[in-house]
Amino acid sequence: MTAERSGLLGSGRTAWFRLAVAVVLAIGLLAAAVLAAKGIRSLSAVQSFLTDFPGASPLPSGAPVGFPAWLAWQHGLNVFFLLFIVRSGWQVRTAGRPTMFWSRRNTGLIRTKRPPSRMGINVWLHLTVDVLWVVNGLLFYVLLFATGQWVRIVPVSWDIIPNSVSAALQYVSLGWPVTDGWMNYNALQTLSYFTIVFVAAPLALATGIRLSPLWTSRRLSELVPLRPTKAVHVGVMVAFLIFVVVHVTLVFATGALRNLNHMYAVQSDDGWTGFWIFAASLAAMIVAWFAAGPRLLRAIASLGGTVISR
Repeated sequence: MTAERSGLLGSGRTAWFRLAVAVVLAIGLLAAAVLAAKGIRSLSAVQSFLTDFPGASPLPSGAPVGFPAWLAWQHGLNVFFLLFIVRSGWQVRTAGRPTMFWSRRNTGLIRTKRPPSRMGINVWLHLTVDVLWVVNGLLFYVLLFATGQWVRIVPVSWDIIPNSVSAALQYVSLGWPVTDGWMNYNALQTLSYFTIVFVAAPLALATGIRLSPLWTSRRLSELVPLRPTKAVHVGVMVAFLIFVVVHVTLVFATGALRNLNHMYAVQSDDGWTGFWIFAASLAAMIVAWFAAGPRLLRAIASLGGTVISR
C-alpha cells in the first residue's frame, strides 16, 4: 500500500469518525432539549402560560377554511422548482469550469448591437428554473390575496409571539400543538410560512438578480457589492433547505396521511389519496433529477439559444 493511498484511507476514516461524533452529539443535545422542555412544561407557571396561549392565534372572522386546489398545485410546483434551483445553484458553485456554454441568438425581436452574453449550462439551468419559480410565485401572490388565504400565513395580532413560544415548547417537548392545519396553522407555522413567502423568497430573487450574468450596471454594482450579496444568497438557500427538512419531518411526525391529504389532495381526512399523489410527485422528481443530464439540457437549451462545448 503506497503512502498516498494510506493517507487517503486515513483521512476517510477521520471524516467518518467526525461524522459519527457529530451524530452522537446531535442526538445527545436533542435528548437533553426534550428532557429540559418536559421539565419546564411541568412547572405550574408554564402550564398556566400554555393555557392562556395554546399555540395558535385566532383567525379573523370570515377567514377561509381548508385549502383550494390551486394551492396544492402551487405547492407541488414550488417543491419541483426549488429542487432544481438548489441543485443547479450548487453545481454552479462546485462543478468548476463548465463543459457547455449557452448564448442567446441575436435575432428577431431581441436583436441588439452588443454580442449576446455567454453562460455555463448550469447557470442557464439555474436562471431558467428561477424564471419558472418567479412566475409561479407571482401567481401565488395574486391568488393568495384574491382568495383571502393570506390571513392564514400573515400575523394579524401581537399574540402570535407568545403563541409561537408556546408552540415551540410543545414541539420540543414532543407534545405537538393541538391544532388542525385545515382550519388554522399554529403560531410557529404561521411565522415560518410568512418568513419563507414574504422574506426569504423575495431576498433570494433580489440577490439572484445581482449575481446573474445578465446584470451589467456598473453604477448599481458599486451600491450592491458582490461578495456580501453572494453570502446572503447562499444563506437564503441554506434557510430554505433547513425549512424543507424541518417541514417534511413534522409533516410525517404529526399525522402523515392527514397532512399529505391537506397539501396534495385538498381533503380533510386520513385517507390515502394525498399519499399516492405525493408518491407520484416524488417519483416524477426522481426521474427528472436523473434525466436532467448533459444531453437533455443541451436539447432544451438549444430551443432558445446556441449551445457549444469546449
